[in-house]
Amino acid sequence: MQLTIFILAYPLLWLVSRLPFKLIYLLSDGVYILLYHVIGYRKKVVRNNLALVFPEKSEKERLGIEKKFYRHMCDMFLEMIKTLGISKEEIQKRFTVTNFELLHSLEEKGTNTMLMLPHYASWEWVLSLNLQIRSKGYGIYQKIENKYFDRLIRQIRGKFNTTLISTRESRKILKAAKESNELLMVGIISDQSPMVSRAKYWTDFMGIVVPAHVGGEEICKANDIVPVYLKVKKKKRGYYEGTFKILSENPSEVENYKITDAFLKETEKSIREAPEYYFWTHKRWKHRNKVPLEFQNQ
Repeated sequence: MQLTIFILAYPLLWLVSRLPFKLIYLLSDGVYILLYHVIGYRKKVVRNNLALVFPEKSEKERLGIEKKFYRHMCDMFLEMIKTLGISKEEIQKRFTVTNFELLHSLEEKGTNTMLMLPHYASWEWVLSLNLQIRSKGYGIYQKIENKYFDRLIRQIRGKFNTTLISTRESRKILKAAKESNELLMVGIISDQSPMVSRAKYWTDFMGIVVPAHVGGEEICKANDIVPVYLKVKKKKRGYYEGTFKILSENPSEVENYKITDAFLKETEKSIREAPEYYFWTHKRWKHRNKVPLEFQNQ
């Protein structure tokens, strides 16, 4: 069944990836109408999330954010597919960085780095940064159950020299890379909601106490990897701009979970500046009513 689904879907994905951007965004407009106005995909989740974190905004204001978000989500999904057929030159024009010298200076010192990213703007095209670095690029991702689509995701995300590693194997592989003196840059999405049973730390995120994903911080501390936040702005349709910010120059010396807090504070700033580019379909605040006693006064 997995193979059948893949065989049926892949020709369409390949065709979309070869379309010019004008047609990509025309198609995106159609997908938006279908998902938002016809199907209403996760609309209740999005509205609940926006009401939770923006109680000060009017219903009309939140509705405006909601509609902009769905348009952006459709754009980003099709841009991910387009990555299959995009050239290196094209993606470098569409995803730029304001201060690449910061990352290059860390490389010159032989410093390993971790890009800590939220589900914001375009995290897929961040992978194009590997075209401009000396470090070996690793991306930590959640393995897909369908092995054929998992292979496709590896192909798409590995197009620009990124080596994808699953969350389960990440610590072992990165430890080995450090021991072999490999200069590396690791990318990780760090704003997920962990399982309550595995949550080690709860903290304020957008005014609500929730469990925090601390895997990125733990890897940095264990391997002396400098955590760097990549703030991404959507300049206009199909064009993004990133800016690096070091979260800690000496991660092993920082108090536990302070790096996680710093990352979430930067993420919150990005969301408040342009909330329509955050991934509101995730149930990020679903565990807010299960806060352990020791974290309830935060």
